[in-house]
Amino acid sequence: MGYMAFSKIAFIVNPHAGNGSTRSNWSYIEAVARNRLGHFQTHMTQKPGDALRFAEDAVAKDAGLLVCVGGDGTLNEVINGIMMHEESMRSTVTLGFVPNGTGCDFARTFSIPQKIEHAIDAIAGGHARAIDLGRLSFRNHSGHESSRYFHNITSFGLGGEVAQRVNKTTKAFGPFISFMWATLISIFLYGKKRIRIRIDNGFEQEFMVWNVAVANGRYHGGGMWVAPNASLYDGLLNVTVIGDLTLPEVFLNLPKLYNGRIYDVDKVALLTGKKIEALSDQKMLLDVDGEQPGIMPIVIHVVPGALKMITT
Repeated sequence: MGYMAFSKIAFIVNPHAGNGSTRSNWSYIEAVARNRLGHFQTHMTQKPGDALRFAEDAVAKDAGLLVCVGGDGTLNEVINGIMMHEESMRSTVTLGFVPNGTGCDFARTFSIPQKIEHAIDAIAGGHARAIDLGRLSFRNHSGHESSRYFHNITSFGLGGEVAQRVNKTTKAFGPFISFMWATLISIFLYGKKRIRIRIDNGFEQEFMVWNVAVANGRYHGGGMWVAPNASLYDGLLNVTVIGDLTLPEVFLNLPKLYNGRIYDVDKVALLTGKKIEALSDQKMLLDVDGEQPGIMPIVIHVVPGALKMITT
């Protein structure tokens, strides 16, 4: 299906993404997009929550193609805006992504070009696949029950601490340095936590962990290859449990977080399932697609084939 099939196109743009680079690149991105795609409406976000509202509104006004320009946090909001609608409405929408943020980990899994022109060419090509999402129930910072969808990874333990640290500091040094620095500081300040996990109504298992990643995609934290076997199309979530390693073992095995050999590490476990429940007696922050929306306890369900998204 080519882009001519889309009668209404809406771009949702986060000018702050990529440490502000999206704002400075926008006139160029816009010119390339108009050349390849023709007319579209542009919605510029100013604060958290805008992308969700714009996406929900665009779908309500019959946009057939939504294009998100930004990082994983913006993409998460756009997806949540689309998912506010009934399935009959959602099924008429295709989502395109022009990655231009601090952490564009999802683009590595989903084969979206990092170069702006190539990403827009892919959108013009209109080749879409239905991807799975995760649906997460958790407690927000006010203590109320909340839920949201995620396209990439929800992690808890060190992940939530790192997300909070990264989002509070400058990202001028790029994603790898930002996430690595935040990870090293968090390792020294944080320590391990005791958690209980239940998969698909099986037996509850208790773990001493540094971090747990419930993965739809394969990468998070600026390139950490935390779930090498994860697939966006299999109707399953991969759960990587980084368990009771000593501090020297953590540092010794850090390279394996980046080279796809994480499961070679003793005390790292892989679980898979369609429903994941986790709780702890200790406070544990969540990292949901790079954002930090709340705390455990959590319940996560996979939503198979939830959304049509353009790939190469």
